[in-house]
Amino acid sequence: MVGNTIRGLVNKGHKVSLVSLNDQKQNGKIVATDPLLEKINYRSYQIDTSISLLYATINLVTKQSANINRYYDGAFERLLIAEVRNTDYDIIQFEGLFVAPYLEAIHRNSKAKLIYRAHNIEHQVWERLAAQKHDPIKRFFIKLIARRIKNYELHNLNSFDAIAAFTQQDKKTMEDYGSKAKIEVIPVGIDMEHYKPEPEKTEFPSLFFLGSLNWMPNREGIEWFLENFHADLSNGTIRARFYVAGNDIPEQFDEYDVMDKIFIQGEVDDALEFVNSKAIMIVPLLSGGGMRVKIVEGMAMQKCIISTTLGAEGINYHNGENILIADTREEFFNAIQRCIADEEFCKTIGLNARRMIEREHDINALTTRLVMFYKQVLGKKVD
Repeated sequence: MVGNTIRGLVNKGHKVSLVSLNDQKQNGKIVATDPLLEKINYRSYQIDTSISLLYATINLVTKQSANINRYYDGAFERLLIAEVRNTDYDIIQFEGLFVAPYLEAIHRNSKAKLIYRAHNIEHQVWERLAAQKHDPIKRFFIKLIARRIKNYELHNLNSFDAIAAFTQQDKKTMEDYGSKAKIEVIPVGIDMEHYKPEPEKTEFPSLFFLGSLNWMPNREGIEWFLENFHADLSNGTIRARFYVAGNDIPEQFDEYDVMDKIFIQGEVDDALEFVNSKAIMIVPLLSGGGMRVKIVEGMAMQKCIISTTLGAEGINYHNGENILIADTREEFFNAIQRCIADEEFCKTIGLNARRMIEREHDINALTTRLVMFYKQVLGKKVD
């Protein structure tokens, strides 16, 4: 996502710097071998975001959010201060809420306009997670996390010069919460040149899920799907193999593995190659927010996607035309069976999805909109 934004800006002749805060538990979106890094000023800093039991316990009696504070590192802040003092930037863009702890330091040391790229409404993710929990203790603690993140999120809404949101829903939510900053809706953009479907290499029928289980909504969703469809997949009621891939898949997920039926693959070497090789993408999100990049990428790869309404939030889809929406076990079951029974229908959904992404998510067109937005924030004349 960040990489595509940078590619778009570089392709249009803009000078870009990326100072990346990398969670040691996750793989970076831009790897050290990416040729893009040779075209920009790139610096990265590793941080351990794990929370000790002692810190979590102490945090319970404070009003601060441990989920936000764990991304603060004094050495990284000093690196940022040196960077913005040494370079006269026009725009400094904060990617997501978790880098907001460095906002004040940047504001003190740079005259650049500060843009918040809102990936979602973060506290809504946690509120929706809490709503899914039946255990009252877990629900209480997740609600507490949500409340503290909400306080932090709303406190910072008017701290930026402008906000670039992924979805119209997120823009309206921020305005309803009292944001006075200029907010522009600029969806996820992708470089279509990197997404080249090869249908002849696709296993049909086959189902797949791709996503990091370090993100709680992903884990919650795939656990729900596996628990609801494990028997159908195992006994052949659903006549298709199911592949689960992504980062940080816990060892206990191996228990879901069934020989020649369900494959818990874990991390794959080439995500696009994996997506290309499978037919039907399952997105069973029950919580979360913002725009799902994996759906946009799946559509770009011409996949037939079955998603919950929440999973497809923010995407200009048409149910039954370029995606299939399912919010219950029965709806998922019926959608899966229809796709398995009709390969041509499946292919048509995928083709329509690809065309929609070409129209609405091409990085070149969206970069033009982003640059116009930057110029407006800077008070420059827009051509």
